[in-house]
Amino acid sequence: MTAAPELMAWAGIAQAAATFGMTGIIWLVQLVQYPGFRHAGAADFAEFHRHHCRSIGMVVGPLMVVELLTALALAAVAEPAWFWRAMLGLLVVIWASTALWQGPLHGLLAREGPRPDLLRSLVRGNWLRTVLWSARSAGLVWFYARGWA
Repeated sequence: MTAAPELMAWAGIAQAAATFGMTGIIWLVQLVQYPGFRHAGAADFAEFHRHHCRSIGMVVGPLMVVELLTALALAAVAEPAWFWRAMLGLLVVIWASTALWQGPLHGLLAREGPRPDLLRSLVRGNWLRTVLWSARSAGLVWFYARGWA
C-alpha cells in the first residue's frame, strides 16, 4: 500500500465488512425476500412493499455507502491497483443495476402492485447483483488469503 498504510488497512477492513455484509443480505433478499413478495395479498401489498423498502434501506444504505467510499479510496491508492480497480468496477455495476433496474422496478411495484411480470423481473434482475457481490466477497477472501494486505 502506497499511502498511509494504517489508514488503508482500516479501509480494507471496512471494505471487507461491508462487502461480506451486503453479500449475505443480497442472498437473503434473492432467495427469501423477493420471492416472498408474491405471497403478500394484493390488499396488503402496498404496505408490505413500503415496509420492505424502508427497512431494507436502513440496513443496506450505510453498508453500501461504506463499501463505495472505501472502494474509491482503495482503488485510488492501494496496491495492487489492478485488483482494487476491478473490485470498484464490480461495485459500479452493482450500483448501476440498483439505480437503473431494481430501483425503477420497486417504483413500479409501489404504483401498480404485485404484478407477476414485475415480480419475476425483480428476482431475475437481482441475480446480477447477487453474483457480483458474491464475486466481490470471493475476491476479498482471495486477496487476504494471498497475504497481500
